[in-house]
Amino acid sequence: MALISTLEGEFVLRSGQISHRYFDKYRFEGDPALLRRLAKAMSTLLPTETEIVAGLELGGVPIATAISLETGLPAAFVRKEAKTYGTCRAIEAQDIAGRKVTFIEDIISTGGAVADAHALADAEGADILGVVCAIWRGEGNPAITGVPGLPVYPLFTRDDLERGR
Repeated sequence: MALISTLEGEFVLRSGQISHRYFDKYRFEGDPALLRRLAKAMSTLLPTETEIVAGLELGGVPIATAISLETGLPAAFVRKEAKTYGTCRAIEAQDIAGRKVTFIEDIISTGGAVADAHALADAEGADILGVVCAIWRGEGNPAITGVPGLPVYPLFTRDDLERGR
């Protein structure tokens, strides 16, 4: 996964930070063999009481779907904001009120998207257990700046990938 997803150059991250190394999630999310292996490995990180896996738009959606297939857990999909048409919902596919939900994300640097999703899921009454991510590319121990205390369970860290794990 490290070799296929690691790109060198100058990249602006969602957080606004500039990085000379970029982990391109679409390179592993678009490969069925890698996605299957990723889902299997990430499934082992789920808190045991998880009732619903919730993929964050966009990169968390294919991973959450693959984890759902791997585990049999239902999947929900968290938009960046509620639609203005149709169901007008921010969280699709499952009613998460009162349910134990684990977020699924691809790559986290600071956790801005996770904090936004947390606010949406909290407003719908979910019991959010934590976030499982493919790659933690942030500094130090994995933590979501906007949601202190929310557990983060990374499969890989930036250091792992830079060492070629």
